[in-house]
Order: sequence, then structure tokens, then C-alpha cells
Amino acid sequence: MATTISPSATAGVPELPEMSRRIQNAADISVIVIYFVVVMVVGLWAMLKTNRDTVGGFFLAGRNVAWWPMGASLFASNIGSGHFVGLAGTGAASGIATAAFEWNALLLLLVLGWFFVPIYIKAGVMTMPEYLKKRFGGKRLQIYLSILSLFICVALRISSDIFSGAIFIKLALGLDLYLAIVILLAITAVYTITGGLASVIYTDTLQTVIMLIGSFILMGFAFAKIGGYENFTEQYMNAIPSVVEGDNLTISPRCYTPQEDSFHIFRDAVTGDIPWPGMIFGMTIVAVWYWCTDQVIVQRCLSGKDMSHVKAACIMCGYLKLLPMFLMVMPGMISRILYTDKVACVVPSECVKHCGTEVGCTNYAYPLLVLELMPDGLRGLMLSVMLASLMSSLTSIFNSASTLFTMDLYTKIRKQASEKELLIAGRLFIILLIVVSIVWVPFVQISQNGQLFHYIESISSYLGPPIAAVFLLAIFCKRVNEQGAFWGLIIGLVIGLVRMIAEFAFGTGNCLAASACPKIICGVHYLYFAIILFVLTILVVLGVSLITKPIPDVHLYRLCWSLRNSTEERIDLDAEEKRPEEADDDVEEDNPEERPGCFRKAYDLFCGLKRKGPKLTQEEEAALQKKLTDTSEKPLWRTVVNMNALLLLAVAVFVFGYFA
Repeated sequence: MATTISPSATAGVPELPEMSRRIQNAADISVIVIYFVVVMVVGLWAMLKTNRDTVGGFFLAGRNVAWWPMGASLFASNIGSGHFVGLAGTGAASGIATAAFEWNALLLLLVLGWFFVPIYIKAGVMTMPEYLKKRFGGKRLQIYLSILSLFICVALRISSDIFSGAIFIKLALGLDLYLAIVILLAITAVYTITGGLASVIYTDTLQTVIMLIGSFILMGFAFAKIGGYENFTEQYMNAIPSVVEGDNLTISPRCYTPQEDSFHIFRDAVTGDIPWPGMIFGMTIVAVWYWCTDQVIVQRCLSGKDMSHVKAACIMCGYLKLLPMFLMVMPGMISRILYTDKVACVVPSECVKHCGTEVGCTNYAYPLLVLELMPDGLRGLMLSVMLASLMSSLTSIFNSASTLFTMDLYTKIRKQASEKELLIAGRLFIILLIVVSIVWVPFVQISQNGQLFHYIESISSYLGPPIAAVFLLAIFCKRVNEQGAFWGLIIGLVIGLVRMIAEFAFGTGNCLAASACPKIICGVHYLYFAIILFVLTILVVLGVSLITKPIPDVHLYRLCWSLRNSTEERIDLDAEEKRPEEADDDVEEDNPEERPGCFRKAYDLFCGLKRKGPKLTQEEEAALQKKLTDTSEKPLWRTVVNMNALLLLAVAVFVFGYFA
């Protein structure tokens, strides 16, 4: 193997210290400990406060969140350590075009606030499977979406979050990747028990502010280190690793030389890594699925005080989504400049030496900057915010997945299950979910040439378009029925899984070796594949719906766009079915006078076996129902948010045009 002197060393850039010596100063350790203690104390306070509320008080407090914490929470729930690792890594590998995935959200957030949320609110639903059940009737769509959501939790969210968080721990403490994963999950378990999910609403906004402050400081240090933006563009194009041959491989210069279009967003339609037609159309289709039909995102919008607050939150999140280009993508590119041999390694044995994987070390671009450029104390704060926000999102995902499994699937199998049995089933399912996610991590590590963000977006392109197609047709085409939606989803899923399984079986290939996957399956870029899958799903849904009976309007009032303002009474499909939770409401406690002891109170508190509060009165139920389905706005604020939406669109056009 050829061995040469690193150019970064000769240029005066300090060589990286040993990994095990990274976080050993008192300032960093103190900041990390203090941060976690504060988060856990706030979480425990939030949990105790929430558990004191009655059922009536809890529900009547619904839809009371202001626009600014809602907007911050939308951003925080979307941006995690996976974004910092993935965006910076892909930026280091190929330039600024990956920021288009973030800027694409500017349009879709407006679509969410102006078109989707009003329908969800008028329908009076709280979950996306519930909307499909109301819109189409039957159980199979609800079960299908629940199962697919659980699979997406494993394939996309939990595994990529665990992987990116473990990279930070591995670099900070010099641990093996899988040992870092075990430690991360252990800390998450403690965080969940002491802080609880109720703490998320109190810590999301705080973590967003601190994360942005830390990111801006790091960006400042990074640009100062390389001498400003002009030097940045010149030095990035010359960031070529010193070891470019070895392992008996003939390596093409295009594998280690920065792309000519590194500073362009719109790239060649055929040869580009993110082709411009795929970016405009395919990326938008995937974004419809994520921003407009994902439970975590939509749930935050459903908690707003009124529609003006919801729209303002979407606009605020849109402006925040402009920042990842400057806070994540460009710092990742600077990391390649400063640590070229490590971040841009191309010889497999060199990459194994630097980061333990043969396909490349670009995922380490941002963690290296945090650990090498940030001063003592700030480095510890940045690392703790990364891990705390990661664990916050993991606990939310675990809880959502547990709820989906327990309420939408387990209750179908065990219809008479007690509350305690459901609780135990949910906890055991979380353990199963963690095990499966850890087993999935190697796929994340090697897929899409080791670039985490391309992995996330490719899996989204194989699973998301059918869901986006069905929700769009459900809202904007009242002729679509349950049979059409079901077969569209099933056929779309089968086609998407064929592509995904083929990629895992044959590998996605890299610059050194092409994939053996047949061209007819894997030869199309994943963003083009998303367009094809979306169109096929729409054709199947419309075709099957048109040859089967339509759903009468009496079942569709306020469930689709053309009937959104109808004031007539809607008869829900399957209205005669009594839901399990409604049946449970009729069961009173055996002895309401009995007061639990201290140990029982603590047990109930930490395990979630809270006793039932008072039932809602008829007046409370009527007031709640009116509040939950109200989409009215004051004319002044409607005009204000509409003007701001147009301004955001103008900003989006400008940034795309400037970097095109």
C-alpha cells in the first residue's frame, strides 16, 4: 500500500489526537454532567406535573399550544443527530446539493398548514391511521399503516438515530461502535424513566435554541479556521486524500476528487448524484409523505391554539429549515478540508483504520469538527445536546411505536386484554424493537456508499410514495374508496420492497465496485424510482376505485377537500363498532375510597398505571369536540400568515436560484 505524508500535517493543521483522549478535561465532563442532571430534573418535574392532572383537565387543555414552541418543536422533532451526521457527511462527500432535501420542506410545510391540517382538524382525528379508518372504513388500512409505520421506525428512524449517536460516543470516548450503542440505549432507558416523555414538550424548544447556538459557534470556528468563504470554495475543490492507491485496487480519480458541480444544487439529470428532475419531483413526493402524513409531525400541528397559530408554526419551521445548509452541510465540507485523509479516505484499508468501515468515513465529518474545533466546555455542551436530543427523539419513537403496536395491533389479537396486560405487551415490544434496530445497524453502516443521508432518503423513496399518493387522493378526490386505497398501498409496498431488498442483497455499490443488482431493478436513481412508484400507485388506486362502488357523500362530510365546509351531520363508516377504549370507560374502579400507599403511588407513576380521573361531562365533551374541530381564523391574522407564507416562498425561490 502506498504511504505518504498527510497534507494536513504539512499545512500546519494539527493531527487528530487519540480517540480515547478526546473528552477527558474537567470543563467538558462538568458541562455534560450538569446538562443531563438539569434535563432529568426538568423531565421529572414535567412528569409529576402531568400526572396530577385529571382526565377532563388533560383533554380540555388540548389544542392550546402557541405558534413559537410548536414551530420549534416541529424543527426539533425533524432535526436530530442523524441530520448532523448525515447532512455533513454527504456534504463532505459531494457538496451542497444535499441541502435541497431540507429546503424542499419550505413548500411542504405550507402545504401541511394550509391544506392537510384543516382536513385532519375538521375530521376530528388524532392519528393518521384513524383518519384512514374514518375516510375509508374497515380495519385493514388502519392495520396496514400501523405495521408499515413500525417497520419504518426500525429501518429509518431508530437504527439511523442509534448509529449516528453511537458515532459521537465512539469518537468522544474511543469505544467500539456496538459498545457505544449499548451505552447509548442504557442512558436512554435511564432518561426515559427519570425524565419521561412529558419532558419532551418542555425541552424541545430549549434544546433547539442551544443546538442552534452551538451550531452557529462551530460554523464560526470552522470558517475562521480556513480563512473565510472564498478560501472555502477553493480549498474544498483541492481536498484530495494523500493515499489514493492500495489494496491491489485501481482507483479512478473521480472516486476521491471533489465533483465539479459540488457548489451547484441543480445537477445533471442522468449522471448527477442528486439529479435535478428527481430533486424537484421525487423529493417533493417523499416530502409529502414525511411532512403531511407522518404522525410525529402532524400531531404537533394538531396541538395548536387555532389555525393561524398552526400556519405561523409551519412558517417558523420553514425559516429554521434554511439553516442546515450553513450549520451542517458546509461545516461537513470544511471537515473534509481540515481532515482530508480521514473524512475523504478512499482505500478500504485506510477507511477501516480511521473509522472501522470500508465504504468511507464521511459520516464522521461533523463529530470530528465538534471534538477538534470547539473549545473546552463548549465541546461538552455540544456533545450533550446532540445526545440528549437524540435520546429525546428515541423515547418519542419508542413510545409511538409501542402505542401503535399495543392499541392498533395487540388489541385486535387480544380484544379483552386488561390495562396491565397492554402495558406489559407495550414494554416487551419496545425491547424487541431495540434488538431488531441494533441488528439493522450494519445495513445503515454499509448502504448507499456509507452516506447516512442517502440511506435515509433512499429508504423513504421506496416506502413513502404509496402513502403520499393515498393521502393526497383521500383528501382531494372523493371518488377514491377503500378497495382502491388498499390495493394501491399493497402493490406500491411490494414494488418498493423489491427494490429495497434487492439493494440490501446485492449492495448499493460504490465508486470502487459497481453493484451486482440487475439494472432493471436498481438501475433507476432512487428519486426517479419515487416518481414511478407514486404514479403507479395513483393509477392502481384510481383504477380499482372506478370499477368499484363509490362512498356516499353522507360518510365524507368534512373528510375531503370538496366537502370540507359542509355543515351536515356525517355518519361515520363502521360507526356501529364500539372501540375498546370506549368500552373501558364504562368500567368504574372497584373501590374508589381506597387510597394507595406510597410504594403503589411510585409504582403507578413510573410504570404509567395511573388511576382513572373523572369522566368528562356532556358539556365538557361538547366544548372539547367544538374546539377540536374548529378551523376558523380571525381575518387580520389570516392575512398576516398568508403574507408571510408568500414571503417564505419568495425566500425559497431566491435560495434555490442563488445556489442553482
